[in-house]
Amino acid sequence: MEKTVTEAIRYRRSVRIFNPEKDIDAEKVRSCIENAILAPTSSNLQLWEFYHITDPGTLKKMVHACLGQNAAKTAEQMVVIVARRDLWKQRARDNREFLKKNLGNKKPSEYSRREKFALGYYTKVVPAVYVEFLGIVGWLQYFLFSIIGLFRPVYRQVRRSDMRIVAHKSAGLAAQNFMLSMAAIGYDTCPMEGSDTLRIKRILGLPWGAEITMTIGCGIRDEKGIYGQRFRIPFEKVYRKI
Repeated sequence: MEKTVTEAIRYRRSVRIFNPEKDIDAEKVRSCIENAILAPTSSNLQLWEFYHITDPGTLKKMVHACLGQNAAKTAEQMVVIVARRDLWKQRARDNREFLKKNLGNKKPSEYSRREKFALGYYTKVVPAVYVEFLGIVGWLQYFLFSIIGLFRPVYRQVRRSDMRIVAHKSAGLAAQNFMLSMAAIGYDTCPMEGSDTLRIKRILGLPWGAEITMTIGCGIRDEKGIYGQRFRIPFEKVYRKI
C-alpha cells in the first residue's frame, strides 16, 4: 500500500548507500517520473526533460561524472532532470495547439475574451519574455519594467539569468514530485549536487542550451545508507506568520 503524502515526506531521506541485493522495478520508477511531470510549471511551458538511466555502462560513466560518491556508486538506476529553457518556442507552440484543439473549430472572431487572452499569452507575452540576444534584450526589458514599476506593480524577472532560474524552479518542483512518489512506494533516492554537469551533458548527448537541474540516485536503502539523524532548523526560526 502506498504511503500517504505526509508519510512519504517523512520517509524520504537522502540515501547515500543503496542495498545491492534489493532491486527496483524500472517501470515503477517510470511511473514516478510520470507523476513528476504533473508538477506546477511556469506558464505551463514544461521546460524540462527526464533521463532515466538503467544501462550499466552509462551508470558507470555517471559514477565518474558524479565524483565517485557512494550515492552514485551504489545506485541501481539514476534519473537526471534537465532544464530546457531553450525549448520555449516549441513548448509555447504545443500549448497553443492544445488550446485551439480544445476550443473547437472556431473562427478567431468567435473566441471569447478569455480565450483570446489565453492564445495571445503564448503568441505575445511568452515570446516577449523569452526572446533574447546575448542577454541584451533581457536587460533592456529589465530597465524598462523597472521604470514602469515606479508607478505600478510589474513583472521584473525578465533577464536571461531570471529565466534560467524560472526553468530550474519548475524542474526542481518536478524533482520533488518524483522523489516523493518514489518514497510513497518504498523506493529511495539521493539528489546529488556534487557532479560534473558538463560531463553529464556529454554522456546524455545534451545540446548546449540544456542545463542539469538535478541528478538523482535511485535504489533501496542499505542499513548504513543514511548517515545520520535528520536535522532541521527549529520551525520557529523559519516560520513567519503575517
